Amino acid sequence: MLRGNAPAKIDEKGRLKVPNGFRVAIQDEHGRELFVTSLKGDSVRIYPMPVWLEIERRLAQMPSTHPARQKYLDRVNFYGQVTELDPQGRVLIPPRLRESALMTGEVDVLGQQNYLEVWNHDRFLTRLKEDFTEDDAKALADYGI
Repeated sequence: MLRGNAPAKIDEKGRLKVPNGFRVAIQDEHGRELFVTSLKGDSVRIYPMPVWLEIERRLAQMPSTHPARQKYLDRVNFYGQVTELDPQGRVLIPPRLRESALMTGEVDVLGQQNYLEVWNHDRFLTRLKEDFTEDDAKALADYGI
């Protein structure tokens, strides 16, 4: 389970050193192969390959002509790249995604249960200022949270 957060930095070559707790959890449970992508280009999603393969399995159950399926695949493939953790625990953020998500300098790495989400620190602070609405609370309450 990937949870919590850790500050990190993107180096001059566009690599993220995955924080130790996250790196160990990913390698121990899933291995070193990853799929790095984004839905909107504003943040980076790092999926352990077995997690990503399960998403692809579920997508394959949808009709290939379904507009939502195609939109999703267009986006994740545009930004996406198969990669792996190097021996130092670093992962290369693809150049197109690195530019779009402002992956330079200080970043925040967040555990999202079965994948990591990486945000430019300043962009994430702005995101946190968005209201947590009554509708948000109700949606969670519907699931007993």
